[in-house]
Amino acid sequence: MIAEMEQLIERVPKKLFIGGAWLDAASGKTDTVINPATGEKIAEVASGSTEDAKRAVVAGQQAFPAWASLDIDKRVAILRAMADAIISHADELARIMTIEQGKPVAQAKGEVLAGAESVRWYAEEARRVYGETIPGPNGHLLLVQKEPLGVIGAITPWNFPSSMITRKISPAIATGNTVVLKPSPETPLSALALMDLFAKAGLPDGVVNLVTGDAPAIGKVLTESNVIRKLTFTGSTAVGKLLAEQSAQTVKKVSLELGGHAPFIIFEDADLDRAAADLVATKFRNNGQVCTSPNRIFVHESVLQPFTEKLVTLVKQVKVGNGLTEDVDAGPLIREDAIVKIQRQIADAEEKGAVIRTGGKRLTEGAYANGYFYAPTVLSGVTREMKIFYEETFGPVLPVISFHDTDEVLAMANDTLYGLASYFYTADLKRIAKVSQGLQYGMVGVNSGVVAYPQAPFGGTKHSGFGRENGHQGIEDYVNIKFVNLNYSL
Repeated sequence: MIAEMEQLIERVPKKLFIGGAWLDAASGKTDTVINPATGEKIAEVASGSTEDAKRAVVAGQQAFPAWASLDIDKRVAILRAMADAIISHADELARIMTIEQGKPVAQAKGEVLAGAESVRWYAEEARRVYGETIPGPNGHLLLVQKEPLGVIGAITPWNFPSSMITRKISPAIATGNTVVLKPSPETPLSALALMDLFAKAGLPDGVVNLVTGDAPAIGKVLTESNVIRKLTFTGSTAVGKLLAEQSAQTVKKVSLELGGHAPFIIFEDADLDRAAADLVATKFRNNGQVCTSPNRIFVHESVLQPFTEKLVTLVKQVKVGNGLTEDVDAGPLIREDAIVKIQRQIADAEEKGAVIRTGGKRLTEGAYANGYFYAPTVLSGVTREMKIFYEETFGPVLPVISFHDTDEVLAMANDTLYGLASYFYTADLKRIAKVSQGLQYGMVGVNSGVVAYPQAPFGGTKHSGFGRENGHQGIEDYVNIKFVNLNYSL
């Protein structure tokens, strides 16, 4: 297996991709990529900085006129070819992702295929960027047209290193924009492998340019450039706020998909077995390293004991290990600081009265010794006085909180700066209407742990950001609205 892994990684380009060419960083520097399951170095990739980012912006600017004016049928055909390339290489892309990011290879393949669906969706949605005609004075035709913005800056995270790229670049290039992409330094190989496939699938030079490396330096070029007309970012709220502030100076469009602190509410009439199973499946997808992951589990006091017992039983069955192992449910965390944050939150909760029902420790023995592994954990007796009630965990910890009635749980669920995803389980239609309306979140799962589909809008409110990805709404941030008053009476 080791030889196979090395050959797979060896085939991935390690350079910057600018104007259709694979280039070394101007400085000649490289960054090390680490396998989080083993702590081993797996690759050195080009470490781009200010000069490289500026070259990529110029390449995008030069490619824009031809791409924007390309016949829509030809643009759609290229997007379809890109989707086909992803699907035909899904197994290879999944293993690359698992090696550099850690998630189980089955989950990685699911992400890769979901990314292909995003490309397919926007290939067709490109044909539905409709304008309008507006009644005007006699002899005038009032037209509303939609046209591409120009060059788009896209910054993507490590937790979904493939699908976040396709989710961002697909609507951008479908509408005729070009892109400068900056992937996470933890997971550059997934991005580089995708770009290699896209180039071979016929994507014209300069339409998508990729710069890995110095995040602050590259990000500053994107925010300060007047050529970049939109910045799209998925990542932490702190970095999102900084990028928004910097982007204000060039008055560009900005869309931000930031942190989350999702409530998962179990009412007394819920199907407890289904709710517990859905909760575990949703929480341990990518080992809790998901912005939509359930972070606060609210359980009605009348079913608190039986539900918690069911939950603990299921969590004990979650198998943790190297994601390349077929029967693993959860892989490692991405870095050491992720474990430090979890340990700090759990220590604070215990000190204030919470009880560890299972887990609550780092895994260090045997195959776990050199990786960033943490035991799946359930905490009971969690209250508002604990840090974990307000801080996003981004890891495999389920804090269980008791509630008395609907109004109380809505108040607790909304007691956060975040507003991305939320979930609740009940059989009461009247309650469904009240709670789905009362939750201050951009997305609500009712008797379901799934809130992401290519055809449905994805995004949040409050400090979770603004703008939408996916669905027909996801394409609107990539177009400019132009009004044309056509006087034909001359």
